[in-house]
Amino acid sequence: MLYHLLYPLRDYISAFNVFRYITFRSAYAAITALLISFLLGPLFIRVLRNHQLTDTVREYAPEAHVAKAGTPTMGGLLILTATVVPTLLWARLDNEFIWLMLIATIWLGLVGFTDDFLKVVKKRKKGLVARYKLAGQLGLGLLVGLAIYGGGLLASPSNVEVPFLKDAVMSLGPAYVVFCMIVITASSNAVNLTDGLDGLAIGLVLFCALAFAAMSYLTGHVRFSDYLNIPYIASAGELTVYCSALIGAGLGFLWFNAHPAEVFMGDTGSLAVGGALGTLAILIKKEIWLLIVGGMFAIIALSVIIQVASFKTRGKRVFLMAPLHHHFQKLGWPESKIVVRFWIVGALFALLAVSTLKIQ
Repeated sequence: MLYHLLYPLRDYISAFNVFRYITFRSAYAAITALLISFLLGPLFIRVLRNHQLTDTVREYAPEAHVAKAGTPTMGGLLILTATVVPTLLWARLDNEFIWLMLIATIWLGLVGFTDDFLKVVKKRKKGLVARYKLAGQLGLGLLVGLAIYGGGLLASPSNVEVPFLKDAVMSLGPAYVVFCMIVITASSNAVNLTDGLDGLAIGLVLFCALAFAAMSYLTGHVRFSDYLNIPYIASAGELTVYCSALIGAGLGFLWFNAHPAEVFMGDTGSLAVGGALGTLAILIKKEIWLLIVGGMFAIIALSVIIQVASFKTRGKRVFLMAPLHHHFQKLGWPESKIVVRFWIVGALFALLAVSTLKIQ
């Protein structure tokens, strides 16, 4: 919005020329998101607590989680607000990718909000029926897939790059739409499964957003993309603004979500942010890179799959408890130590993902 209002005035006030730079608008999107989080955070928490929108402890949760009962949830509303508003303020609104990201964020935010509402307000333990939640995730994937494959936004929409292999590309044809549905659904659920310890999920999201901000900027820059031998996507650069807003929103939310958490993001936040990461990977044609960028999310989701498969086929559990972070809790690790160590591994995955661009 500010770009369209102020940049045209550059001929009269030269200072407004800075609005042409993605880096400038990205920096201020992050700052705006952080300020919104700091200013609205206490109000959000107070409203959630006053309306008794608080979390309950799962039946099979680790013993340490008993003390968490009564903590306000649905804090994802703060993340969504602090991401969407700065993006609308600082991004170019004539960019189709920005609107796809906003739609993806709000779409799955509404799915997650419905789930949280049914759990917290209507007191339905299982919340939104799984098939409806899955339908919401697959529906978004279908929308994004059709927009990319049939919308003329990219020159080679169905191509999927392979990391570490120069010029290695898979062309999926119409199956690319199904591929998008899988990517977004898997990403959304992986973040949701990770949201089990104070600060864990949002901290890992920050590293992913940083990696995708770098990738978006490089992909949308003619010279850098040519130098790195990656496909140039003109519209991708503007996604840096969205990523920066997500970084600012994540940092602001972490202020209140750090151990001991004052608020949980709930499915409102985890489903939305997870789906947003999947959509980002699709828009900049780094779908498989998502497994590297969000390596910890992938490992945690895999731990659940292994646990369920092992129990159903052998009647035995591989981990003391799944997802993986609860396994370490059962081993006696303090919650803060688990979170920080998972963050460290997540940061390494993000750095690895960005570094692979050079060896393409």
